[in-house]
Amino acid sequence: MSGTLVDRTTARLTDAGFAAGWHAVRLLPEPAARAAFDRAGRWAAGRDGKGTRQLRANLRVVTGGRLTETELGDLTTRAVRSYARYWQEAFRLPAMSSERIVTGTEVVGLEHLEKGRAGGRPVIMALPHSGNWDAAGVWFIDWLGGPFMTVAERLKPESLYERFVAFRESLGFRVVPLTGGERPSTEVLRNWLADGGATCLLVDRNLGSGGVPVDFFGRPATLPGGAALLAAQTGAALIPTVCQFTGHGWRLVFSPEVPVAGPGRLKDRVGAAMQTVADAFAASIADRPEDWHMLGRIWADVPPDPPAGAAESSSPSTAAP
Repeated sequence: MSGTLVDRTTARLTDAGFAAGWHAVRLLPEPAARAAFDRAGRWAAGRDGKGTRQLRANLRVVTGGRLTETELGDLTTRAVRSYARYWQEAFRLPAMSSERIVTGTEVVGLEHLEKGRAGGRPVIMALPHSGNWDAAGVWFIDWLGGPFMTVAERLKPESLYERFVAFRESLGFRVVPLTGGERPSTEVLRNWLADGGATCLLVDRNLGSGGVPVDFFGRPATLPGGAALLAAQTGAALIPTVCQFTGHGWRLVFSPEVPVAGPGRLKDRVGAAMQTVADAFAASIADRPEDWHMLGRIWADVPPDPPAGAAESSSPSTAAP
């Protein structure tokens, strides 16, 4: 079977799997769905695939190398279970009432969001991949009294991308494609914000060739600078926002507005703003690292851990700085 045919077959199976998940999981009683996805999370952690090994390496940095390998393994298992919970909830969210999500969400630092939004000012909520950002979106819509705009990465196959767009639009989001849209996503977002709108952007992983250099947990990393650039161009309040899980609900942690306006070169102001965003992320992630679902590579010098049994000790590159 050719590589192209394998890719197409895999893509079709992936799309079919998500379609089945969105249909079948909603039919299960919630306790049964929770238990099933929790078992799947434990199984995935034990399987120790590349994503899990990268997550473990990332968590070693986040925890400053203070944990024993056994403790780090336990934390990684909790993190994979947290990620599984995200997917269980994602499949069920369209059937959940917004009232349940809103009343089940604890909010820390709401005064920062209220201050930034005062007078109908545009606001940009910059988020990491933590907790359930889709459930957070339902809370945002209720608080805003209307929709916000976000960006979706193009997925393969296209049918899967369209399925995710339809899912998020069913929750009330306005979604624009990162690439391949009728207009550049930055232009659409800039116009939306200029009209007083709000947007939510995931900014803890840079997927492009550019980006802004920051210090993140004591190591050099690169974050996308679009959120800070949009804030500088539109006067929007840039609010770092971290989502977390509670026992059967959710928590949102808002940090103070990050200043972007002022003297100096735009490039320098954007870089300083993204460093402040990174610092705010680090504080909340360190408080509850298991809810940071970062199975991708963040730091150039922190590759995935080796497979179990391949190497017993961590390389110097993955040790605490």
